[in-house]
This record gives sequence, structure tokens and C-alpha cells, in this order.
Amino acid sequence: MTPRTEQHRPQMSVEEFEELERHAPETVRLEFIKGKVQVKAVTDGNHDHIVAWLQRLCMQHRPELWLYGDRGLKVESYRRGRVRPDGVLAPFGFPKGHGDWSEAEGVLMAVEVTSYDSDTHQRDRVEKPCAYAAAGIPVYLLIDRDDGTVTVFSDPEDGRYRLQLNKPFGDLVALPEPVGIALDTAPLKDLAR
Repeated sequence: MTPRTEQHRPQMSVEEFEELERHAPETVRLEFIKGKVQVKAVTDGNHDHIVAWLQRLCMQHRPELWLYGDRGLKVESYRRGRVRPDGVLAPFGFPKGHGDWSEAEGVLMAVEVTSYDSDTHQRDRVEKPCAYAAAGIPVYLLIDRDDGTVTVFSDPEDGRYRLQLNKPFGDLVALPEPVGIALDTAPLKDLAR
């Protein structure tokens, strides 16, 4: 077997991962990306405040939507993965009856806020854009506390986002349709490193 073939073999089945995740302690957040189990860092206060800030803005501008935190998503076309974005923008009531994992259909935007761990680059900047695009999520918003930027990925096609806009904290950032919200990112300056 070639190293490339081994690289693409999942560590376990999705069903085995879901069972493992169900029994993990509450202090551990697990994801299943590209066939590998990944531990997602537990958030800090500034991370949580950023998600709450974004949730408030979404609610003010689009009251028919809700930014669900840590909602489990199936990203089936991306190696039958399972992810827990920091935020999932969808119509209010979206996860009703879904259990632990929701289909990505109906999600308008996935949100990640970088954590200060060694896997952030690979997970949030490389793998998640591919997973969310492959699942057909129209917008992926990455709030990158490491470099003080907001990156908006949009227009998913063939498993990747065709458009990517990167702005420094402090700039006005327009989230494209179907989100249609403009973010004044100045408050993020005080919440980065």
C-alpha cells in the first residue's frame, strides 16, 4: 500500500466516530475531518465573546435567522465528515429534530474563530473551507485572531470556494448573499491576541 493510499484511509467509520464523540467528556470537542479524529481546542473568553458579538449582529440584521453555536454538521461529501463550527447561521428552528448532527442543507454561513492551538492553521484555514464548500454552504466566515483578519469565503463550486475576501480587523466587511449583512469589525481589535 502506498503512503498516499494510507493517508486517505479513515481512522474509523463515521458511526464509530459518532459513538466516540457521544461518550467524550464535556471538556473535549471532537470533529471528524478528512477521515481523522481531531480535538478542537476548548474556547477562551474572548473567543466566546466574538461568537456572542456576531450572534447579536446577525439577530439585529436578520431576526429570522439564528447563529447556532457548536451545532454538529454533517459534511458528507467531504469524506463523510462531522464538524462543530463555532457558529452556524440558519433559519430559526433549523436544528429542531436533528439530533447531534444536522445536514448542511439550509445553512447560510459557517463561522470559525481561530483558537490558539497547533492545529488551527490546518483545520480552520485549509480543511474547513474545503469541507464547507463541498457541503454547499454559501458563506464561510473565518475570524482569524492570529493575524487580526476576517476572511469571507463564498461562491462554492466543485468542493472549493471560488471567492475569498480578506480584510483586517477594523474594516467594514460585507457578507454576501444569502447572508447580506455588513460587519463593522472594529470591536474585534480588542479581542485578538
